[in-house]
Amino acid sequence: MTSSELKRVVVTGLGAITPIGNTLAEYWEGLISGRNGIAEITLFDPSKHDCRIAGEVKNFDPHLYLERKEAKRMDRFAQFGVSASKQALADAGFVINDLNAEQVGVVIGTGIGGLKVMEEQQEIYLNRGPDRCSPFMVPMMIANMAAGLTAIHTGAKGPNNCTVTACAAGSNAIGDAFRLVQRGYAQAMICGGTEAAVTPLSLAGFAACKALSTRNDDPAHACRPFDINRDGFVMGEGAGILILEELEHALSRGAKIYAEIIGYGMTCDAYHMTSPVPGGEGAARAIQLALKDAGVSPEQVSYINAHGTSTPANDSTETTAIKTALGDPAYKVAISSTKSMTGHLLGGSGGIEAVATAMAVANDQVPPTINLENPDPACDLDYVPNQSRKQPVEVALSNSFGFGGHNVTLVFKKYR
Repeated sequence: MTSSELKRVVVTGLGAITPIGNTLAEYWEGLISGRNGIAEITLFDPSKHDCRIAGEVKNFDPHLYLERKEAKRMDRFAQFGVSASKQALADAGFVINDLNAEQVGVVIGTGIGGLKVMEEQQEIYLNRGPDRCSPFMVPMMIANMAAGLTAIHTGAKGPNNCTVTACAAGSNAIGDAFRLVQRGYAQAMICGGTEAAVTPLSLAGFAACKALSTRNDDPAHACRPFDINRDGFVMGEGAGILILEELEHALSRGAKIYAEIIGYGMTCDAYHMTSPVPGGEGAARAIQLALKDAGVSPEQVSYINAHGTSTPANDSTETTAIKTALGDPAYKVAISSTKSMTGHLLGGSGGIEAVATAMAVANDQVPPTINLENPDPACDLDYVPNQSRKQPVEVALSNSFGFGGHNVTLVFKKYR
């Protein structure tokens, strides 16, 4: 398709279930106030683990969105995804019916899927035998089920997919959904990321590869992106969902518009299973490709929601990548890591961070990076330390990078 034939795509609905709030309003207020969502783990006994802290979703009631029987047949990650999707549709005022169902699709990413169910069923298999495993084990654990169940529970019959690109999965889902609407394959897409990997096995695995913070005595300050004293990421859980809609369709029904999505770039480092390539060449290319796709210059970028994991390797590498991609304008851009408040939702992170980015554009307000007390000299950009900032946000980027070398950047713009 030529550029003149491509559809404009806007964000008309948002849903969020996060460690700092279980609605969009609670999440945004938590971000702007710098609320900490990290505490000692309560979902299981963490006493045997080196890391005993996480960003858990608090007081989540799936029965606000699902019948009791239906919720029981879903892993927590799918409950989050379906619930946040219903929030986003309600926020958009978008009703799926027989007339439009085939034009509404779903792409929801996850890094791992139903890990809790897998762990529980493995215990049952070992202790009670194979004939005691649940007939719902497989459909509860497979990664595509958040997308599939969202379609079942909303009636969306259009394109349906699940991205599984580790910590880039949520952003890939949004980018792929953007392409589908942009090219006319759907009028609207429910998209984002979900994860519920705060489980014993997951915690043990990430700890074994020395990725997690062990600041157990001070969880409120454990996640500290770009700080010289950072010692690893903190696991989080939840879901972030966007409704992307073709502009003319949104205008025809009088929808509110948070932002326009205008660019999507993705690359691979092709370097290492878990480490970013030194210098961040792959991440820089993703940013550059997204800007080229959007048709905007580095000087036009107002805000970047950084991947910002609080690991020694990521934060300095991402800083270098931003400087490589933007050049001198990098020093004038407001950058923040909202993971400092939520922890790292793995495949769900791109979802809640895209929600944050769209809200920053809509509200002309940038969330802070909390716990940034002693900046790493290698991280020398403007990370909006500790307090949110009111400023014009015309163009904003959201970065996500994942194990396997996946790099994704999304570009949002104020709708005019």
